[in-house]
Amino acid sequence: MHALSLPTWIVHITSVTEWMIAIWLVWIYAEVSQNPVWRWLSLAMIPALISAFCVCTWHFFDNSPSLEWLSMVQATMTLIGNIALCLAGWRLWQTSRSKVRSPKFKLKNE
Repeated sequence: MHALSLPTWIVHITSVTEWMIAIWLVWIYAEVSQNPVWRWLSLAMIPALISAFCVCTWHFFDNSPSLEWLSMVQATMTLIGNIALCLAGWRLWQTSRSKVRSPKFKLKNE
């Protein structure tokens, strides 16, 4: 556990904690807004959380060579997470774009 300084550990732990809170808040927003597409965003955030857990675990054990495989898992989860977040963002954009918005007023010529 001596691989990182105390301030660096604080940053790691708070970043992981805020990411978990963000996942939870997005899920709640999906329920409140009754828009299930937001659930996909919260699910797409999970691989990035797994990636962060891998990094923290490896650092917790002083970057042990026996746990070097965690860096491959971390890289893979980062790749999967980035793709998942991109797809979830695209899906949100598509659904928001396809909603028909009624005009608040009509022009005389219409």
